[in-house]
Amino acid sequence: MRPLSGPEELDLFLRLTYSLDHELADDLAAGRRLPEWMWMALDGDRLLGRIAWWTHAAGAGPQALDFFDLAPELSGGERADVGLRLLETATAAVVPAGTRRPEFSRFLPADWRELPETRALLEPVFGVLERSGARPLVERLRLEWRPGAPVPEPTGRLEFRPLRDREDLVALMTPVLEGTLDAHGRADLASGLPAREAAERHYDEEFAHYSSPRAWWRVAELPGTGEPVGFVVPARNNYHHTIAYIGVLPVHRGHGYVDDVLAEGTRVLAAAGAPRIRAATDLGNAPMAAAFARAGHVTLERAVNHVWDAPGVPGS
Repeated sequence: MRPLSGPEELDLFLRLTYSLDHELADDLAAGRRLPEWMWMALDGDRLLGRIAWWTHAAGAGPQALDFFDLAPELSGGERADVGLRLLETATAAVVPAGTRRPEFSRFLPADWRELPETRALLEPVFGVLERSGARPLVERLRLEWRPGAPVPEPTGRLEFRPLRDREDLVALMTPVLEGTLDAHGRADLASGLPAREAAERHYDEEFAHYSSPRAWWRVAELPGTGEPVGFVVPARNNYHHTIAYIGVLPVHRGHGYVDDVLAEGTRVLAAAGAPRIRAATDLGNAPMAAAFARAGHVTLERAVNHVWDAPGVPGS
């Protein structure tokens, strides 16, 4: 069990495969990954397992655990043993003592439950996570608006203005979070975190790091009144153009305004020349999933997230 000695060992790490493999070299060059965050279980030169953490920008601590693969030729018992040893050894070296482990996220085919070979690879990994104290948090739809899809025209039901500043967005996010169907937002509130603090943390940990123009972000208002209805955050992250967040204030839900707000975000990114637009929503958030479908987004894949509720490593 050891980390990569440096980027020159990336080919060894790539002997197992995952859909994000093509991002690793650029991530290492940009500092979003470090060799000491990329661990391997080896038997001689045979790769038995691998695990890696990611962060949004160079210099930040590990933000997400997003690689965890075990060799398919291992028996069920070997996968469990190797996987748990790799997870705990690497976590003890990467995650600062006394802090909560970063969330695990895994991208999956949209029909992964109907694919026996895929399930045979993934279910042992999920089992290892749960043996280490993790629990499933949510399954999400990963969506994409593709070239050739129509760009929606404004309906005139709402007016849009650019977001002014951090406080403008936090003040709108706070009531949206109070009634959210999003599993991450609900988990924040269930932990006792006030909605405003959850909104501030979301802004500081995600939105503040986008390099795309803040002028893309929009507030939706009732025509002629200035009364806010919702907001949308079109952006470009390190990899794709994305609808990073969308919300309709609770008092205005049930009127179909989400379609108008999402359409505005799509128009902004289409006008900026986005070749495609990525988005995601919880599998259980049926209203939001339906809005994306109406807007021409198709399901690209799914994501499964696990979390650790307690800080520390092994036995937490």
